[in-house]
Amino acid sequence: MKHLTIKEKEAEVFSKMKEVFGYKNAMAAPKMKKVVINVGTGTMMKKDKNKNEAIGDRLSKITGQKTALRGAKQSIASFKTRQGDPVGIMVTLRGKRMYAFLEKLINVALPRTKDFRGINRTVVDNIGNLTIGIKEHTIFPETADEDIRDVFGMSITLVGTAKTKKEGTVFFELLGIPFKKEETRK
Repeated sequence: MKHLTIKEKEAEVFSKMKEVFGYKNAMAAPKMKKVVINVGTGTMMKKDKNKNEAIGDRLSKITGQKTALRGAKQSIASFKTRQGDPVGIMVTLRGKRMYAFLEKLINVALPRTKDFRGINRTVVDNIGNLTIGIKEHTIFPETADEDIRDVFGMSITLVGTAKTKKEGTVFFELLGIPFKKEETRK
């Protein structure tokens, strides 16, 4: 059996979703728009600038794209942050890099997660986007050779063109996202 890439699966999704949602045109079926990866670094930036560069470097290795610093939107005195202070790192992937990252996430990284039993179906929001929280960046193969002293988590958002939660859930399931099996109650 031939292994299909995410892009090839996306083309097959139309035929399967046409039966469920009654699409007449392939352009009506959902497609992937972008993948957004966020790492919150908080006040770590002020204490040690090298740590921030290390996180940015590792995230660049994982995604294959340069990272962007994100500043605080407003000042918060209790957290000792001022507006514009760097508090996170972000990467937005589109096109070939997006599909390559999705392949790696679905086929390599998620299966390497400790005690992984699938993604909960409630992570798909009302407009059909999926957000996953990952506790350790070490599940990606690019970080295996580095010291595991500074482990950080990340938020991965898959943005598609689905219009509803049900449409988004079916779309991501057909793409190969490993959702938890629904339990049948007796």
